[in-house]
Amino acid sequence: MNVEIHPSWKPYLEPEFNKPYFKDLVDFVKFEYKNHTCFPPGKKIFNAFNHCHFNDVKVVIIGQDPYHGYGQANGLCFSVNAGIEHPPSLINIFKEIEQDLKNPYPESGDLLRWSEQGVMLLNATLTVRAHQAGSHQKKGWETFTDAVIRTISEHKSDIIFMLWGGFAKQKIRLIDGTKHHILTSGHPSPLSANRGYWFGNRHFSRANTILGGLGIPPIQW
Repeated sequence: MNVEIHPSWKPYLEPEFNKPYFKDLVDFVKFEYKNHTCFPPGKKIFNAFNHCHFNDVKVVIIGQDPYHGYGQANGLCFSVNAGIEHPPSLINIFKEIEQDLKNPYPESGDLLRWSEQGVMLLNATLTVRAHQAGSHQKKGWETFTDAVIRTISEHKSDIIFMLWGGFAKQKIRLIDGTKHHILTSGHPSPLSANRGYWFGNRHFSRANTILGGLGIPPIQW
């Protein structure tokens, strides 16, 4: 695994790359990709960083694991490649945007368009073995992505963090709530959404209202 990450992140994350845990993580990921089918493709592991540069971050959305089916994962949480059937959580995200902003349901599930507007779509674990959810958890990725969240919190201000579900809400401890905006709700997965913990959270309009108050262009969700 080559750490091909946009230069804007390097001054902040270089210390992590030099730590023993990260070198062990690189060795693990290289072995997995060599001996098993893994996702996303190697060149897209750091897509979230390469399409949302450090200086451009406005919103952070935290996922847990990449999709583990063929052709799905593209390095952005909740996102799938164009032409791929939308997974249930993504369907519910788009339904909430429909209700909240009256935007038409999109054809493509590729959220690259969000990423390029300053939405950091960060999975806690950046790789996975095919058809084995969670197979790359607890190998070092969470240490790295926690450092990413902490770095954004420390070095930026007025970032909107969207924490969906119990796992993402645990990341509150990494965020300085006195200088950032934290929006929480249930997870968009059907289990949570159908119990009433997702729909109606209005996170997308709320985010744009916050950005407007800061004089920052809204996100075209």
